[in-house]
Amino acid sequence: MTNFIVPIDFSVESLKGLEWAILFSQKKTINIQMVYVLSNSSNFQPSVVEEEHRYADEKFKKLVVDYGRRLGKQSKLRYIIKKGKIYREVVNQVNSYKNAVVSASTHGASGFEELFIGSNALKIMAATELPVFTIRTGMPEEVKKIVVPIKLHLDTRQKALVAADLAELFGAELHVVSISTRRNKRDLARLESYSKQVLNYFNARKLKTVSKTLVGESLPSLTNNYAEAVDADLITIMSGAIDKWNVFLGSYAQQMVKSATAPLLSITPKEKQIPAGFSTFGG
Repeated sequence: MTNFIVPIDFSVESLKGLEWAILFSQKKTINIQMVYVLSNSSNFQPSVVEEEHRYADEKFKKLVVDYGRRLGKQSKLRYIIKKGKIYREVVNQVNSYKNAVVSASTHGASGFEELFIGSNALKIMAATELPVFTIRTGMPEEVKKIVVPIKLHLDTRQKALVAADLAELFGAELHVVSISTRRNKRDLARLESYSKQVLNYFNARKLKTVSKTLVGESLPSLTNNYAEAVDADLITIMSGAIDKWNVFLGSYAQQMVKSATAPLLSITPKEKQIPAGFSTFGG
């Protein structure tokens, strides 16, 4: 995570993505690139496009001055103005970098709410293998508690590597929360095995951990209720149910993007990849 791509429409809400990136800059050296996409520029006359471009350029220059003062660790703050569809241009920009992430508010004034709320959020996650941070409501001043939900899926453990890196970066406590809608012993035993493997991995890296098992009717509700109860600063999830051709409207990832009150990190799983140090259990 050395390059943060931040979609901006200059609304106060859209600046949450920038605030989140600034928080990281105070812990490590990063490159922050803000992105503005000209509105339907292909349908506008050149004079209108030029006027909007000038407006965006002036706004960006002010943001660079205002937020540049808060950058840490020799981090850099830049911007780019693009033409085209917002969704495509954001994806193109993040995919043009290595070690990049998207950092975006889920609300804005120029279509960003439409972009990140609902199925379009999952499309942008499906279109890039790089991580996506989404911030829906408040912004924490620090990252002290990270919730790591563990589900009955093999790829659920892949988030442990990123979560551990973030915990080390911020000195945060990791909350390993096993969640299930199933109550039978076989499934709960499998879930416990996954959870123990993640906890052992965190303990081997000498990270502070808390563990909890929750069973209920809704996985997103279990996750969000726990995160709110412990005042979590970040939730990490896998976006494994996302398919660029077939977005599941009821998926856990989509519901989390729409409902999480804490910042959310969505990670695309590597197909059939199990992190080193984890054994397969339950097939």
